[in-house]
Amino acid sequence: MGQGFGKAQGRIEDARFLTGQGRYVDDITPPDALFAVFLRSPVAHARLTSLDLTAAADVPGLRLILTADSLAAAGVALDMKGTTVRNQDGSRGAAPFRPVLAQGQLRFVGEPVALIVAESLDAARDAAEAIELGYEDLPVKIRATPGGPDLHPEAPDNIAYDWAMGDFSAVQAALKASAHRVRLPVVHNRILVNAMEPRGAYAEWDGGRLHLCVNGQGVWVQKSELCRLFGLNPEDVRVTNPDVGGGFGMKAMTYPEYVSIAQAARVLGQPVRWMSERTEAMLSDNGGRGLLADTEIGFDESFKITAYHVDVKSDLGAYNSQFGQAIQSDLFAKVLTGVYDIPCASLRSRAVYTNTTPVDAYRGAGRPEAILTLERAMDNAARVLGIDPFDLRRRNFIQSFPYRMMNGEVIDVGAFDTVLNRMVYEADMPGFAARRAASAAKGLLRGGGLASYIEAILGNPEETAEIRSDEDGGLTLFVGTQSNGQGHETVYTQILADRTGVDPALIRVVQGDSDQIAKGGGTGGSRSVTTQGTAMIATIGAMTAAFAAFLTDEMGEGVTFKAGRFGAAGSNLRLTLIEAAERARAAGRMDLLRHSQTTRLEARSFPNGSHWAEVELDPETGEIRLDRYVITDDFGNILNPQLVEGQVHGGIAQGFGQAMLENAVHDDQGQLLTASFMDYALPRAQDLPLFQFTTEPVPSTANVLGMKGCGEAGTVGALGAICNAVADALAPLGVTQIDMPFTPQRVWGWIAASANQRKAS
Repeated sequence: MGQGFGKAQGRIEDARFLTGQGRYVDDITPPDALFAVFLRSPVAHARLTSLDLTAAADVPGLRLILTADSLAAAGVALDMKGTTVRNQDGSRGAAPFRPVLAQGQLRFVGEPVALIVAESLDAARDAAEAIELGYEDLPVKIRATPGGPDLHPEAPDNIAYDWAMGDFSAVQAALKASAHRVRLPVVHNRILVNAMEPRGAYAEWDGGRLHLCVNGQGVWVQKSELCRLFGLNPEDVRVTNPDVGGGFGMKAMTYPEYVSIAQAARVLGQPVRWMSERTEAMLSDNGGRGLLADTEIGFDESFKITAYHVDVKSDLGAYNSQFGQAIQSDLFAKVLTGVYDIPCASLRSRAVYTNTTPVDAYRGAGRPEAILTLERAMDNAARVLGIDPFDLRRRNFIQSFPYRMMNGEVIDVGAFDTVLNRMVYEADMPGFAARRAASAAKGLLRGGGLASYIEAILGNPEETAEIRSDEDGGLTLFVGTQSNGQGHETVYTQILADRTGVDPALIRVVQGDSDQIAKGGGTGGSRSVTTQGTAMIATIGAMTAAFAAFLTDEMGEGVTFKAGRFGAAGSNLRLTLIEAAERARAAGRMDLLRHSQTTRLEARSFPNGSHWAEVELDPETGEIRLDRYVITDDFGNILNPQLVEGQVHGGIAQGFGQAMLENAVHDDQGQLLTASFMDYALPRAQDLPLFQFTTEPVPSTANVLGMKGCGEAGTVGALGAICNAVADALAPLGVTQIDMPFTPQRVWGWIAASANQRKAS
């Protein structure tokens, strides 16, 4: 690697973002675009009996109202697709019909029923309010447990799937033979994603060709679904992603709104724009988490793990979202056993349909849930068994690599002891007792929580990169990933500049356009730089090899490219890549000016680390303050430490939010009670301490860069560390069961209940 790697280079993107030059979807809508508003279901479960558009049709400025019937009449397919997993009996999970616009039945508050298009936003809103929606209420199901009023005939007892991994009988036998068995239920609260930029899109047609501009996490999933639903050939659909203000998994999939506005634009022959409002987003964006994980872990006499079983029941919402069935089954299983050498483990995962917004990927997508479950189980076991939590982990760490996990995948490298030891040093663990005493002197309880985590980098293992030599002497890089604020432009420029010697100022990065980039995997699962960087290096290699062959006539045999120059042993001539491109252009060799390679990673990388959190708890009020936070991670080779640290900080903040503040609450009738920032709390800067971040890198063998993705790791580790710190603080008061979020009211209630129980006994 050259000198551009491993340096904390500032983000190239920030100059335009901080000066108001970002180009987000609502900034670039065509000037003649009409405004779209959705009429949404006001109830969680009902039979749709009528939809009277008479009064709405008289609203000045109204241009169109679309319903499920009008979509079907125009030949637009109505069925939104969702991934299904395989049940224990070999059958596929349920695949109930999910209409683009509600048809016959309403199944969650916020489900789109009709699309209203008008010449102004106010006119569209007025028309939506004038529509008379007739319905008959049906029984509402909110709890994510099997049974209750049926939502779909395809899913008896509302069970979407019943998935399993591992030998359940062998695990139960090993647990029965264990010297110690410890059980713990772990509740994962449901959250609302709340990206800074809500979802939005505009659609326009050029004759029979559709263009959808959407603030997503990639263009190809959207393009594929639009082709299917409209019956269009791929060459007749273009999807673009401009700048995107946060995605976190929630923007990775298709949604019904994009189909509806595309059809409206086709009918009207004019562009149509839609931008979600915040409460609308809270009602209609896919939610995250929402599960109960019952755990049992066994140990022998020396506290080595003998067996581990988890039984998961998760909330899938009213329908299968695009990837929802895979999150708490297959993706949870990717890191089921974490960093531990567990000889025998099993997982059973069932998902249940409820009358709520569908649930899908949120930062980490199954892996934070699995690691939180395991780390809570380990910490609780240490407390129950009276063993130091650090010692318990060290006794059970995987020590020998490569290590084949029970799911068949192989962790290629790791040094979990080294990572933990570095974190212990950085956290000043010998000083923890003094810090706890200082807190006690103020009437506060200090708790410390450890989480040792591992991630499995997911998503499409294939990616394409294309590099074009431009007439102005620069390079344009076309990538198949999509930045949502992570800094891709910066790190891709670093890689290209480092490998070619071209001035970073002369490098342009193009993303998010299905016309300019034939295929790609988008962004999700911390895959971007690992997969895209591998494709880039292959493309750079092909490009420099082609130029070297071209220069043979001028330089002689044996042309090589080193330190940014082409040269040969028998020639005094040394040429930069840009100079070689100029010669190729002059010679009419235009084929040398554009190169593309597609690569596929045959194995995952496994970032890992140890997080340590310290909290102070006021037993009089239940208020908790996060006082210290220390992280040591292993991300393999780091290309830009500043970007990596930023990703970790953001991930911790989102983990903190779920642990301490965030909670999606529905009443018995399925109404979302937390549908605004007046009722749904997000973390603020003042809630968080300064983070102390270090790395102990062990380069991955799974890719040529030796790196391990970092985008979701902060959240994966933060949940367990913060939860364990709170449990540690509450343990002296006899509180044994804690469930996120740790709001003052809930914590105070646990303390009071424990005190009353002690008095009664």
